[in-house]
Amino acid sequence: MTTLPTPSTRAGRAATRVKLRNILLTLFTYLLAAIFLFPLIWMILNAFKTEAQAFAAPPVFFFQPILENFQRALPSYFPALSNSLVTAFGSTLLAFLLGLPAAFALAVYPTKRAQGVLTWMLSTRFMPAVGVIVPLFLLFRNLGLLDTQLGLLLMYTTMNLPLVVWMMHSYMTDIPYAIYEAAKVDGASVGQEFFRIALPLSMPGVAATALLCLIFAWNEVFFALNLTSSDAAPLSVYIGSFKTSMGLFWAQLSAAATLTVLPVLIFGWIAQRQLVRGLSFGAVK
Repeated sequence: MTTLPTPSTRAGRAATRVKLRNILLTLFTYLLAAIFLFPLIWMILNAFKTEAQAFAAPPVFFFQPILENFQRALPSYFPALSNSLVTAFGSTLLAFLLGLPAAFALAVYPTKRAQGVLTWMLSTRFMPAVGVIVPLFLLFRNLGLLDTQLGLLLMYTTMNLPLVVWMMHSYMTDIPYAIYEAAKVDGASVGQEFFRIALPLSMPGVAATALLCLIFAWNEVFFALNLTSSDAAPLSVYIGSFKTSMGLFWAQLSAAATLTVLPVLIFGWIAQRQLVRGLSFGAVK
């Protein structure tokens, strides 16, 4: 005669299955994180190796760390860092100063051509960089903007402006229009609607969009390589200087790349809470 499992036994088995499933999902998550982070970890490890160890086959996993690569990379790092900070942060700020009012107007006071304007702005991101570099180079040369921080700042602003308008338009559209109507009943002006309603309620989106704009400007290399040479060269061009006619200095390149990604990693870590809230609130639908 078989005995049926009691309700407590069935509940215990279900809890065990749930616990096992959670453990497997956690292990799978750590495995995916390790796969995605492995190139970054390997780059950091190579930064502390000698050139021979960095080129060794099979790879060297156990070694005596050295700091000579960072000492050789630092002298030319700080001028490039200064250029990257000015152009990346400056272009992000300028793109927001121009893009936030435009996004607010298109979201709260749309016209018949609002969707067409958004589509046209987004289409400028589809333009291949190699197709416009020659006229841009000639324009920058005639205006005296070649190899200047101002020229690169303006270039990155035009790149980030469509992104700011599109993403912030999405956030501001998600704000219930009843809030604006209530503010109008209380006598709020358009400026008060923007500064006291739209902007505060869109702060998670501002953080997420700002970080994306910063990363795009920080990592951009094509325009920086063609429109700068030495005085205004950012970190993306600085990294390429470790490939010379004598060969590729892999360990020094890894040290320079580690120094390059460090500021963005720190900034992203500080803003991670706002970034997660922003990306889940309305920017990605």
